[in-house]
Amino acid sequence: MIRRAVAPELHRLLAEYPVVTVLGPRQAGKTTLVRSEMPDFDYCNLENPELRTLSLEDPKTLLSRFPEPTIIDEIQHAPELLSYIQVIVDEERRNGRFVLTGSHQLGVRQAVGQSLAGRTAVLNLYPFSIAELRDVRQGYSAWDHAFEGFLPRIHDQGQQPSTAYANYYQTYVERDVRQLINLKDVRLFENLVRLLAGRVGQCLNKSSLADDLGTSPRTVGDWLSILEASFLVYRLPPYFEDFGKRMIKSPKYYFVETGLLCYILGIRSPDQVSRDPLVGAIFENLVVGEFLKSQANKGHRPEMYFYRDSNHVEVGLLVPKAGGFDAVEIKSAATYRSNLLTGLNRIASIAPNVLSRTLVYRGDRLTFSNGVQALPFDQVDQMDNADS
Repeated sequence: MIRRAVAPELHRLLAEYPVVTVLGPRQAGKTTLVRSEMPDFDYCNLENPELRTLSLEDPKTLLSRFPEPTIIDEIQHAPELLSYIQVIVDEERRNGRFVLTGSHQLGVRQAVGQSLAGRTAVLNLYPFSIAELRDVRQGYSAWDHAFEGFLPRIHDQGQQPSTAYANYYQTYVERDVRQLINLKDVRLFENLVRLLAGRVGQCLNKSSLADDLGTSPRTVGDWLSILEASFLVYRLPPYFEDFGKRMIKSPKYYFVETGLLCYILGIRSPDQVSRDPLVGAIFENLVVGEFLKSQANKGHRPEMYFYRDSNHVEVGLLVPKAGGFDAVEIKSAATYRSNLLTGLNRIASIAPNVLSRTLVYRGDRLTFSNGVQALPFDQVDQMDNADS
């Protein structure tokens, strides 16, 4: 079994907090992670109808069944339990008492923040990263990774990606979305998802999107929040605070799972990825996802931005660090050319607090005399260790 990169952080937090809450998309491996890392913990799965009913009707009795350190899976089904958990951890005063998992970020975060403030740490678990799959998926191209995606079941059980993501998406729309909102028109919501896929990596205008859908910008905003809250998409904001008024201020959206993105785009093989008109955006989504997972696996709340000015000069990612930020350009090219560094050179000329500049692409690792790094896409996790 592949040990998850976030596991050391999970154990560190268990030693420091009474409760650790693990959030993430469905099928990202939350249950496998916590049960394999804490095999001696009791286990309560709120997907079990009997336990779920008991948690709602008699939470004290349910929790009395679990006097030892306990994993409570899918806590979003019974947020009322959190107040009773607060009482227990305040009385017992011991760390590592509960591990909670949940699939709906917005609702669980709000409930946890209200009931367990100061008592819990929160970890986000995403599907596999390229680094985690390195030993078992050697020789994979960017297009192989993008098409197959990173859901553990696909890699563990050899599922066909297109079929797996079709079922994943159908379950998401019919179950999770309906739990989060009163969805009257499923087709309208699915049209939004398809439009997002077609505009992945582009600056998004809610009003324009609302016009295309025939609905209001407010509805679009609400639905985008739902997509974020259920870990289907990731919102990348622009960075403009230090660069004046001529900066783009619309966010970009990326899919947490490139396999799902490819499915929605109608891509049915890795070779089709390489020939798709959106190949550059799909590659960009792949790399942004790797940075997202890298930060989350270290226990950091992901903080990333992009840069784009009114002259369409752009840098794919700005990653804040103490005293400045790392600038990262993302290009799907397999061969280095000097024009791939246009955005990185521009950002260095206007921002004195650029700590490093890195080009992520499909070519070889290179170091230039001006300190710029060229890094293969499957080595993003090694960026901090790159020679400078």
